[in-house]
Amino acid sequence: MMRILLTNNDGINAEGLYVLNQRLAKSYDVRVCAPDIEQSAIGHAITLNRPLRIKVEC
Repeated sequence: MMRILLTNNDGINAEGLYVLNQRLAKSYDVRVCAPDIEQSAIGHAITLNRPLRIKVEC
């Protein structure tokens, strides 16, 4: 079975991410990795003073 990783910078609750996940999950093994809040343009930033935290939900 094909595995698909979905990710975005609009946050885990973005409607588009939800819809895409629901449709693809019918035929594929889908994993989602997204920030807990919207992070548009954060790719231009650098993390120096705050630790990165990961929350895993199964």
